[in-house]
Amino acid sequence: MSNFFALLSRMKYIDRWALMRSTRRETLSEHTLEVAMLAHALAVIGNRYLGKKHDPARCALVALYHDATEIITGDMPTPVKYKNPHLSAAYKALEAETEKKLLDMLPEQLRPEFAPLLSPEPDEALRLVKAADKLSAYIKCIEEEKSGNREFSAARETTKAALDTCGVEEVQIFFDLFIDGYGKTLDALTL
Repeated sequence: MSNFFALLSRMKYIDRWALMRSTRRETLSEHTLEVAMLAHALAVIGNRYLGKKHDPARCALVALYHDATEIITGDMPTPVKYKNPHLSAAYKALEAETEKKLLDMLPEQLRPEFAPLLSPEPDEALRLVKAADKLSAYIKCIEEEKSGNREFSAARETTKAALDTCGVEEVQIFFDLFIDGYGKTLDALTL
């Protein structure tokens, strides 16, 4: 008997943005779904606009599991996670240990299918997922600012700078095609 999927289902209880005052709570489940959709979109954009050979399905799958360790570790805020190199290294080690713990929860026959999702090798899919993760954070900043929350202004600038320098040209195409919609009302989106 395995508790793997029961544990994954607890993503809905993990709140993100712990250090920020948010107008609307965002759970790890919501974030994961958005990152999966964005990673898939970036892969399709790369294929259709740039002639690349991304695997959109793999990008979406890697994204679905990209923060699975946070079920156990919680969401470590980015400014804390990367401020101190010793803390950053310790957190990376904790993530690796947690990935192994999650993988070990699966029946042995399933582990080969899930290992590359829980601990993906650095490749184009992971690069697109990391860009989609940043893009999701940027979208959260837009939504919060749209609600009148200036708490996210600095985070928006920092995140935009990271997106501008991440080296994923698909991100700029996504911006050109889609980002303006995130500031619109429901009526404006559907007309």
